[in-house]
Amino acid sequence: MSDTLRAMASTEKAAPAAPARPTNALDRYFKISERGSTIGTEVRGGLVTFFTMAYIIVLNPIILGGKDGTGASLASPATIAATTALVAGVLTILMGTVANFPLALATGLGINAVVAVSIAALPDMTWADAMGIVVMEGVIILILVLTGFRQAVFNAVPVWLKTAISVGIGLFIAFIGLVDSGFIRSTGVDSPPVQLGPAGSISTWPLLVFVVGLVLMVVLMAKKVRGAILISIVVTTIVAIVVESIAKVGGAFGADGTPNPAGFRLNVPKWPTTIVDTPDFGLLGHFSLFGSFHKIGVVAVVLLVFSLLLADFFDTMGTMVAVGSEAGLLDEKGNPPRTQQILVVDSIAAAAGGAAGISSNTSYIESAAGVGEGARTGLASVVTGIAFLLATFLAPLVKIIPSEAAAPALVVVGYLMVTQVSGIDWKSYEIAVPAFFTIVLMPFTYSITAGIGAGVIFYVILQVVVGKARKLHPLMWLIAAMFVLYFVRGPLSNWLG
Repeated sequence: MSDTLRAMASTEKAAPAAPARPTNALDRYFKISERGSTIGTEVRGGLVTFFTMAYIIVLNPIILGGKDGTGASLASPATIAATTALVAGVLTILMGTVANFPLALATGLGINAVVAVSIAALPDMTWADAMGIVVMEGVIILILVLTGFRQAVFNAVPVWLKTAISVGIGLFIAFIGLVDSGFIRSTGVDSPPVQLGPAGSISTWPLLVFVVGLVLMVVLMAKKVRGAILISIVVTTIVAIVVESIAKVGGAFGADGTPNPAGFRLNVPKWPTTIVDTPDFGLLGHFSLFGSFHKIGVVAVVLLVFSLLLADFFDTMGTMVAVGSEAGLLDEKGNPPRTQQILVVDSIAAAAGGAAGISSNTSYIESAAGVGEGARTGLASVVTGIAFLLATFLAPLVKIIPSEAAAPALVVVGYLMVTQVSGIDWKSYEIAVPAFFTIVLMPFTYSITAGIGAGVIFYVILQVVVGKARKLHPLMWLIAAMFVLYFVRGPLSNWLG
């Protein structure tokens, strides 16, 4: 029985069994038996992670599909999709082989939107200039890792706050799953801001597909079926293909761009006319490192780099803690194994994404879905990476998986991560209040960084109020100050012109 299935039965952790002897070189390198896993489990976990985050191949071209400050487009959707999959594949394999951690990387959602809307669209800015800013941010964050500063900050965060971060991310990814599936939708008005489905009920075929997938996944996991998450994604995709072939509901937008609330949210589950496509990697190297300075000025560039850096810095911290906690890989201080290597690869990913012209790459919380399937080692990341590389050729096949089939995995894994909430002392205000704001602000603001920032600031304030300021780690003062700047960066930017 995997750790995840144990967690569904009880929040109590069973005493770990003695590690098994490695059976071959692959087992020894990835410590598969030592971490209580098997090669088959790692392969399944890696595939689940891929299917859960493969949407980025389709979504990134949409987000980066607008015009830059000169009115030019970045590239064709096919070129952006192929390059997105290529970079994700290479970096995820690097994470698996160097850090031996079940963590996958791809273009960061949120960060790519910032690059497209808040950087590339500035007057006179080009896509190459915007990607140059991303590269600068990645290089700086890599320097912070190599000097030990990033890990020192990570170690300065209290264990209970790391637990709160993990719980908050659990709620966050469950919310992402509910939104991506269309189960929760914006009403477009102030009250209420969201509702169930497009009409306040389960009234569309895609929403029914999601519910069927969610129920199937929960039932299979409760029955302790191996590969429950992967089986559910595959079966639900088949159901979605059948539904589309009969009901012909189409996508979220019609051919003329008219909204279709009853359609599938991202991919329309139709069997493609072709399975293999020749990838175009023409975006590689599409960046200008210093072109932005004479376009928008030094001060604006510094503020933009700082915003991207802070988001990357703490998003990854929260993600690796959450994934490590779900996998049972954290030590007594809440740190995952080979933390330095994880942070180095993630920092390289930020710069590599900019250098490839497809925005900063970062660690994906969807990796927790693979961990929920039993993944415990970097072999799962290697499998995910290989799947991304194959997707550069098999993009038409990847596009048949609708978000309604993959989203249930996020909801289920979100539940599993939230069970850690019992490890927080809710009777202590100086712990409970920062933990509360960390947890609730992640889903409510759709930002891991905002949740961590609020938790850190409240923690420092309350430590001062209760007379424990001298016990604060010096870096916590610096982190809190950085987050204050982060939260007021809009007015600050306007004030500085």
